[in-house]
Amino acid sequence: MQKVTTVNQLRNLIRQWRKKGLSIAFVPTMGNLHSGHIKLVREAKKQADRVVVSIFVNPTQFGVGEDFENYPRTERVDEDKLTEASVDLLFLPTIFEIYPNKASTRVSVGDLAALHCGAYRMGHFDGVATVVTKLFNMVQPDIAFFGEKDFQQLAVIRNMVQDLNIPVEILGVSTEREKDGLAMSSRNGYLTVKERAIAPKLYQTLCMARDEVLQTKAFKIIEKENSALLESEGFKVDYFSICNADNLQLATENDKSLVILVAAKLGRPRLIDNITFSKK
Repeated sequence: MQKVTTVNQLRNLIRQWRKKGLSIAFVPTMGNLHSGHIKLVREAKKQADRVVVSIFVNPTQFGVGEDFENYPRTERVDEDKLTEASVDLLFLPTIFEIYPNKASTRVSVGDLAALHCGAYRMGHFDGVATVVTKLFNMVQPDIAFFGEKDFQQLAVIRNMVQDLNIPVEILGVSTEREKDGLAMSSRNGYLTVKERAIAPKLYQTLCMARDEVLQTKAFKIIEKENSALLESEGFKVDYFSICNADNLQLATENDKSLVILVAAKLGRPRLIDNITFSKK
């Protein structure tokens, strides 16, 4: 695996691959890699001749009081995992390399960014959209891979690529879970032993809510009752929402393609998860 830290180094290698007619897949990450990230890499290797992975903890997507300074940074261990996964190129830039001279241009993603997580993390999705746009411009991949655990983020990026005519195909990859159902996340490391035992109830509650939807129980009642259930287990729920999977608006009884989105704090970390399904 090759490693570069500057845009010029990155572009020189990409240029060489392009001259050989090679296709390029891209997996952007913030590091502290787990099996979910490696799953993205495996899928990328199936789809392209070369795979680029970036590790960059993006400051513009963290709000005031969030965990940017303390976000886990494990570059050496991450490099070993990526080498073992046969990644072709690791892009490991500094903040100045991504945002030179305190770059002030931002990409705003509109109404979709104000829903769900956007209502609780002001400016978060603009920060995501900005850094992903910049990384796409730097790497210029044919295809890019994102985890479906961050369902709203995936929707934002798909909309952004379409709206800005960015020639990158976006593929979502199903959530990698622990044996007890907890969605893998870099923030799971913040959980105490007691909280870790409680955390799987987030996905268990999503599964129960899905079954209730399929039994035609009223959506508002399902949302209210399952939010209360999570609160009783020790979660502090930001939202528990049954949505149209295509536009993330709150679902109506006529919608068929559905996603249930949840975000809840459990001790220090804020956990997110979702479940997608179709209703006849």
